[in-house]
Amino acid sequence: MQPLPLDEPLVRRLIAAQFPQWADLPVTRVEPGGWDNRTFRLGPELLVRLPSAAEYAEAVAKEQRWLPVLAPQLPLPIPAPLAQGGPGEGFPWSWSVYRWLDGQDAATAPVPDPTALATDLAVFLRALGSVDATDGPAPGPHNWFRGAPLARYDGGTRQAIAALGDAVDGRAATAVWNTALSTTWQRPPRWFHGDVAVGNLLVRDGRLAGVIDFGTCGVGDPACDLVIAWTLFDGESRAAFRAGLDLDDDTWARARGWALWKALIVRAGLVATNPAEQRHTERVLREVLV
Repeated sequence: MQPLPLDEPLVRRLIAAQFPQWADLPVTRVEPGGWDNRTFRLGPELLVRLPSAAEYAEAVAKEQRWLPVLAPQLPLPIPAPLAQGGPGEGFPWSWSVYRWLDGQDAATAPVPDPTALATDLAVFLRALGSVDATDGPAPGPHNWFRGAPLARYDGGTRQAIAALGDAVDGRAATAVWNTALSTTWQRPPRWFHGDVAVGNLLVRDGRLAGVIDFGTCGVGDPACDLVIAWTLFDGESRAAFRAGLDLDDDTWARARGWALWKALIVRAGLVATNPAEQRHTERVLREVLV
């Protein structure tokens, strides 16, 4: 059986059936539209996000529940859920309608001052980490255990190092990984985003204007949110990012471990990724293993 196309006609049918007040609005696919979800613009002020697989659909209810709680306590806009759709028209999962946020993702937007962007992001993450984490979603299948101890990823990391052979400095990679595993988060759980990547940072006029895609958010160890120190920043901007956060050396060691784990499994082909992510991996490995 062929999978159902996640396209404009499907979105139009879902909106017409479940939210007829928006049925006359035009639907346009957003490119790039995401990996875990497919995104469509609905008129000038709304967007629709459809999970692309069952495992991604687990985040829908979480975002609907928690984003309105987080938003008033953060210094920059985040997605604002307006409605939650359900299965229908052949689509088997829950889905969401959000308010549209203006901005261009940091993967394609001009960023003339990376240090300013790093500082803005540190301010945002520090504010996120200060939100009361009581009853927040602990690491689990809903976010692939982001925020949990790195030991959960030990087998996959060592498998990737072995599979890559001479394509990576296995001794250096193992040393970075072992250092990361030797530390643990000793403070109360904190809110984290879970996927602070260039595609989830909205830029306007060269400055950070919003943060999107909270599907992997939760409460736990915030080290996973620091991976962007190696995937985007370097030199002065990396130093500014670190200076803006109240996190210790052990947390940065685990953050380096998170960055290493992701780069290794992508480079080794152990997970499905998009071509852009594959191309980016070599640079990340160089930065992490310096």
